[in-house]
Amino acid sequence: MALSGFAQTEDSLLIRRLADTILTDGRTYGNLHLLTKTVGPRLSGSAGYYKAEKWGQQVLQEASADKVWLQECMVPHWVRGGKDSASWVTTTVGKGGPRSKIGSYMEISGLDILALGNSVGTGPKGIVAPVVQVRNFDDLEKHKDDLKGKIVFYNYPFNPLFVETFQAYGDAVRYRGAGASRAAKYGAVGVIVRSMSSSIDNVPHTGALMYNDSFPKIPAAAVGLRDADKLAEILERKGDGSESVDLFLRTNAHMLPDTIAHNVIGELKGTEFPDQYITVGGHLDSWDPAEGAMDDGAGCVQSIEVLRALKAIGYHPRHTIRVVLFANEENGGRGGRKYAEAAKAAGEQHLLGLESDNGGFTPRGFTLSLSEDKLAAIQPWVKLLKSYGVYELEQGGGGSDVNPMGRQLGAVVGELRPDSQRYFEYHHARSDVLENVNKRELEMGAVNMAALIYLVDKYGL
Repeated sequence: MALSGFAQTEDSLLIRRLADTILTDGRTYGNLHLLTKTVGPRLSGSAGYYKAEKWGQQVLQEASADKVWLQECMVPHWVRGGKDSASWVTTTVGKGGPRSKIGSYMEISGLDILALGNSVGTGPKGIVAPVVQVRNFDDLEKHKDDLKGKIVFYNYPFNPLFVETFQAYGDAVRYRGAGASRAAKYGAVGVIVRSMSSSIDNVPHTGALMYNDSFPKIPAAAVGLRDADKLAEILERKGDGSESVDLFLRTNAHMLPDTIAHNVIGELKGTEFPDQYITVGGHLDSWDPAEGAMDDGAGCVQSIEVLRALKAIGYHPRHTIRVVLFANEENGGRGGRKYAEAAKAAGEQHLLGLESDNGGFTPRGFTLSLSEDKLAAIQPWVKLLKSYGVYELEQGGGGSDVNPMGRQLGAVVGELRPDSQRYFEYHHARSDVLENVNKRELEMGAVNMAALIYLVDKYGL
């Protein structure tokens, strides 16, 4: 979209005002502090999640939304049920006791693990079984005749050659998502997965798995990277036949019946096109081991700040702008689907669904589901965003919560793309806490989101 010199100046000045209020009088970091330190973990169906709903309503009202309400949806209710534990055990061939008696083994070493979301537990006594290491699914197929009664260890690391770390995650996450059922197909009784991370610590990273109902549901857990390397070393050493390696695994996870949760929604009513909507949001739920500061407290508070900043500078949007704090992104995605379904049932017209769910790091760009021609038309906007750290608008999809709007409503969907190098140090791990969020980086993300929403409201897509 070509902008005249006057338009560029006018837009630049308004975006500067948005930046000024966010950087000097903003609530982004303060709201995140409240969410992480007074609410904390908030997995769907948990007491923490319902506390977070109340938090969301309150901060949207304080941001001067014209209207705030809850949108009901049914969500899965998975419970970790207690501390997870695992140990590898070695014994000299011919000298070890029966596998059911852990105390008879020569060596026991604990592993730092977390049960995977939606997984079944082992029962309180745990399970003990020989462990088989596989590097990938092709390797699994090669070992398929030797997996019955075994625990499969998927040792697939992040590919360091992917500069964009989300590509490394997309490459590796299949072992977390489908690994349990793929192993159960051949009679495995449990699975542990190398954590979805390239960090140098030993913090395990949980996340959802998806069972294939055609096969038994077996326990599954993620293991910290240093412990994964330690286990791999002992398994590779056993190749000389001098040792056998068993694994003790205990998880207490279980599913309860689906329960009610809510998307939390606030809006600014449009002055010219009140029945046309621009949505911006993040997901309110988080995994249970930590505070969910990066994933996705950051996206929630940035989205709220968009509304607050527009209101604070006295901007009157042409279209109705909605902030949505989505339920259940982590282990079901039902909040995003419910929002799109309800909008479709109401016959609403949605121009854009924008999400922030990639951490609170320095903003680099936005992806948008636009054709090449339409994307080219808005490239002049980069001149307005570049001063605040965004250097590109590129083709791509949105986050998982807004993508249903694209499929069901025909809306353009997109997401903020911050620098990705550190995200998977904290993703789904107990290290995802406020102390690892940089206030300035978080605020700069909110500045760019507010600027983009303003440009879309003024010029369309």
